[in-house]
Amino acid sequence: MGRLLTLGILGACACAALASAGEAPHEGVPYGNAQAAGSITGTITTSAKGLAPVRVTIDQKICGQELPDLAIVVDGQGHLANAVVILTGVKRSTALETTVLNEKCHFAPRVQIARPNSSVRTTSKDPILHTTNAQLENGKTIFNVALPIAGLNVSKPIGGAGTVRLSCNTHPWMRGWLVVTDDAAAITGADGRFSLENIPPGTYELRVWHESLKSAPQKVTVVAGKPTELSLRMQ
Repeated sequence: MGRLLTLGILGACACAALASAGEAPHEGVPYGNAQAAGSITGTITTSAKGLAPVRVTIDQKICGQELPDLAIVVDGQGHLANAVVILTGVKRSTALETTVLNEKCHFAPRVQIARPNSSVRTTSKDPILHTTNAQLENGKTIFNVALPIAGLNVSKPIGGAGTVRLSCNTHPWMRGWLVVTDDAAAITGADGRFSLENIPPGTYELRVWHESLKSAPQKVTVVAGKPTELSLRMQ
């Protein structure tokens, strides 16, 4: 009997250890009850057209004679890239550091999601002088970092939630964006698609940010165990 009792205790401990080794649930979804969550997927389109290329006036050997204007990236069917979908009220954690790369006289990626009060690491692959000038929506400069050589890395803190615009003092056409939020968020791909997974059931406000286009916030309801499919249009 003593041996059987000991084996039972060991087995219970082993089961508990295996359970604790599993992946932690997303915030807002009860542990071990992921089936109680839903998801939001969708496509963002626009009638806006892509913009004319930007004529390069400096450092043409590295940058080329002209560059695409990425302020609006849209395909022939109107699918819009680089739109940020934000679901208010569902908190998510992203990386503690976001990397902004200067490459071929572009900020890459053009649009990123960053965690509030985290840091931004800026670097360059180009053998020319770039600067990474980060500004809040009100025009206040957070930092302005010079990158005179390729491979240099500089990290700077960013503040609370909001939108941060990146620009280069040397190359005025360069733009990048950080959408700083701890809400669940996703960026549309080249096909205009986005996906938000493991969302607790409920009704939320969904907002879409884009650097050049606008759309009104809307209510969206998530049902347990089911996907919610949306078609959104920006003007």
